[in-house]
Amino acid sequence: MAETPKLPIGARIRYYRKKHGNRSLVAVAGLCSISERYLSMIENGKRTPSPKLLARIAAELDVPVAALLSDETPVKSPPSLTTAPDVARALMGYGSTRSAPAAGPAELRERVETAWRVWQTSAERFVEIETMLPALIEDVEHSVRAHRTSSDVTARRDILRLAADLYGLLRSYCRRSGRLDLSLMAADRARRAAEEADDPIRLAAAHWNLGHCLLSQDGGAQEAEEVARIAVDALQAVPDSADKAAMQGALELVRVVAEAQSKKWWDARERLLQEATPLGERAGDSNTMWTVFGPTNIHLHALSIEMLAGHSAEGLRLADEVDISRLPSRERQFTFTLDLARCYDLRRDDAAVLVHLLDLEKLSSEDMARSPLAVEMVTGLLQRVRPTYRRQVSNLAERLGIA
Repeated sequence: MAETPKLPIGARIRYYRKKHGNRSLVAVAGLCSISERYLSMIENGKRTPSPKLLARIAAELDVPVAALLSDETPVKSPPSLTTAPDVARALMGYGSTRSAPAAGPAELRERVETAWRVWQTSAERFVEIETMLPALIEDVEHSVRAHRTSSDVTARRDILRLAADLYGLLRSYCRRSGRLDLSLMAADRARRAAEEADDPIRLAAAHWNLGHCLLSQDGGAQEAEEVARIAVDALQAVPDSADKAAMQGALELVRVVAEAQSKKWWDARERLLQEATPLGERAGDSNTMWTVFGPTNIHLHALSIEMLAGHSAEGLRLADEVDISRLPSRERQFTFTLDLARCYDLRRDDAAVLVHLLDLEKLSSEDMARSPLAVEMVTGLLQRVRPTYRRQVSNLAERLGIA
């Protein structure tokens, strides 16, 4: 760990606030659910933050609490594992052995695309996809093995392409269900399948998948940015097309998120405007390789930047320009609504927070229960909501199993 400056707690908070993005008092205070004046008093040594508040401040400044207190690095608790056991076993090769002839590319393509549609559009996608994935994984991998030495080059390439698509789906499912280790493994398999198929667009998609895995990992933003940058460079040799523009744009959005996570707000805004926006205009609202890239998704990322930066007013202004009905992915609609709820949460507009949390539940109660930010907002409402809304909030928390 880097040397901690020899300062009192309040002065250390100011030190890291300036060092990590030169954040404003109002932005950090809003994200930590306190007033600008109270944070100023803490920094000036006139107030001492409670342990709970100190933890929130440390998290927002992207430093361990120890950086504000001592030289010791705290141990983080591991994430919960909620991936369906049958899916994990199939992905790790512990499923049943296939002895029948391998399924053909056409049949498997239809099944993989059906699984993707379920994953992107179903309100109960976890339940539905977990009944489909184990057999689909085993059948696809059986077909890959059967075609490994096949003289039918076209069929072999088709099988590898659909394997890359399935592993991309598995990357998303495993990440959302709490198994980052399996998500990384699936992303790597997608990359290898795309390389063997000699498919540059799918290879770019595989790097996009890997970038999202890294963005989910503490401290992974820099690596995610590097993976996406290398993939963008590799796409320059590919002939121009709408698919190329969409994949390059999706990769630029990975870089945008990486910069925002690193609190490089202006870099993120500049990349969104100068790099992603022209590619969005060229590609249009599309779903190339299931990335949902296009102008609407770019607007969603603009909102996310402002939400992460604590600029709720600007985030709400940007939200008014977005029509999420044009998005083919319920997950992206969920993310937009979650960011919108957070902007209202930063302003302590509890009625609006509740309205949008109820919208999130309608979109997907499964995703809501798995979202740390959604759970945090529901818990916060339980602690402070006015009696007028308390019954609705309590019922929502009970339905989500967090009461």
